[in-house]
Amino acid sequence: MLSSYSMKNFYWILFLFLPPGLLAQNTDSTYADKLGFPKGSRVLILHVDDAGMSYDSNIGAEMALTEGISTSVSVMMPCPWVPGFIKFLRMRPDLDAGIHLTLTSEWDAYRWGPLSGKSQVPGLCDPDGYLWPDVENVVKHASPNEVDMEIRAQLDKARKMGLEPSHLDSHMGTLFASPAFLEKYVQLGIEMQIPLMLPGGHDQLIQAETHSSNSQVQQLQMLGRMLWTGGLPVLDDLHNMSYDWPISSTMAKNDLELKKFKTRKYIEAIESLKPGLTMMIMHCTSTTEVFEKISSSGPVRRGDLLAMLNPELKKAIKDQGIILTTWKEVMKRRKGVRN
Repeated sequence: MLSSYSMKNFYWILFLFLPPGLLAQNTDSTYADKLGFPKGSRVLILHVDDAGMSYDSNIGAEMALTEGISTSVSVMMPCPWVPGFIKFLRMRPDLDAGIHLTLTSEWDAYRWGPLSGKSQVPGLCDPDGYLWPDVENVVKHASPNEVDMEIRAQLDKARKMGLEPSHLDSHMGTLFASPAFLEKYVQLGIEMQIPLMLPGGHDQLIQAETHSSNSQVQQLQMLGRMLWTGGLPVLDDLHNMSYDWPISSTMAKNDLELKKFKTRKYIEAIESLKPGLTMMIMHCTSTTEVFEKISSSGPVRRGDLLAMLNPELKKAIKDQGIILTTWKEVMKRRKGVRN
């Protein structure tokens, strides 16, 4: 999510590019409406982050996409298990797969470095040569040109491995933490005509989650209009709350309780959706005894997978009249729409 500082500074960048007429907001329609979905529809991308991060992450993502109801995934290109997931994607070219642009390496005993190499992007690297473990240090040490070089290297690597991404998004939101980083993200998406994860519509979930002001939301909306004018589809909202749903130590050891809890939370979340195109982020992982050596987030991630595999959630989505979609579909629709 954009900080108030980054949005305030990027606001001025927008005025250099946006025609004045685009600054007026049309509140009568959503981007889902503009994309040709039935007016007033609630359209949802159920998106799995962190493919390629580990073996367990790969298996969880594969299960969520092929056995569950998830509709999209993104791959962390600098990570060790990317080849395994790309091999899976080659066998399933119908699946919706993007790039989880990765500028941090957050775990203590399991790390990765930049694809560009430390000598090319020293500001992205900690003293050990890995990507910084937190967003703050990336903003403090990395230059916009280094960020641009690295995200382009990740896109180039994906393409060389046979992955033409359906979209781009940002691991840990790092590309939203600086106006200069955000500019590189937006430029890359428009230049390459690859959709970007960026909530530029009514943003009611974002506003509720982050307590953003109306002016901050309006700045996101201006970014959305910039993307739309650049030929890309735009999200009306973003749900990024599931990682923070609290799981007790008792529940973490009981898959039945974990599935019940996570399913209930996801049903509550879809019931709260407003009309428009929303992306809902999750981290489906089929955790083994190895994953706990990487991260303590295993129960959170396993719960996401259990919910996506639960027929009760699929039924709730149908009963609510939610339309599931993919980045591929919304980009295809965008190409058929005039500005």
